[in-house]
Amino acid sequence: MSASPVKLIVHGARGRMGQALLRLAAVDPGVVVVGAVARTLDGRIVKGVPHFLASELAGVPAFDVAVDFSLPEGFDAVLALCRARGAALVSGTTGLSADQQAAMDAAAAGIPLAWASNFSLGVAVLQALVERAAHALPGWDCDIVEAHHARKLDAPSGTALTLGAAAESGGASPRYASLRAGDIVGEHLVQFAGPGERLELVHRATNRDIFARGALHVARRLAGRPPGRYRIADLL
Repeated sequence: MSASPVKLIVHGARGRMGQALLRLAAVDPGVVVVGAVARTLDGRIVKGVPHFLASELAGVPAFDVAVDFSLPEGFDAVLALCRARGAALVSGTTGLSADQQAAMDAAAAGIPLAWASNFSLGVAVLQALVERAAHALPGWDCDIVEAHHARKLDAPSGTALTLGAAAESGGASPRYASLRAGDIVGEHLVQFAGPGERLELVHRATNRDIFARGALHVARRLAGRPPGRYRIADLL
């Protein structure tokens, strides 16, 4: 980790996460945003941050870490840029193909990178607890219930699937249930049930800023690390 502020570019700057990252980074002494990249622009300099069109990605200034919350069709370009520059990549872009996930594995031989479906630090801890519980409770039923706002289309959520993968690593066979209602930010319940008893592990998000804060935390910790593919839990 560098003692000086980590230089970031924000890729996907016009999205909800991109806007949160720019707002929170502006008051974070550990980082400085040297470029914001989006498909459309409101101006070349916005609140002191240079903005670039996605087609101008190759022209962004030198940076330590690219923080990417964009779309699958924009992901390949930012990964290629990080490989060319020898810079780290933090990505929360979902819906990536198997080929794109494989490309990340290949890139990790040369750069440090971290991809996650959820950048909440609490969810990272929950993931570890779920795997540990599944390993300690063989044969117990495992159910994952997730709730999100009514506009969310995918179900189960990416976070639920990540928690399910952790349960499977511990030997469980998770089942899923999804709720879509109101303006729920995100709730995940992982339940283990055995004869006469039940264990519940729960995470509730009440503010979407937790995801941007988590991504900035990971970016600060990832800068200057050796090449490799890191989990959030590795960077807590």
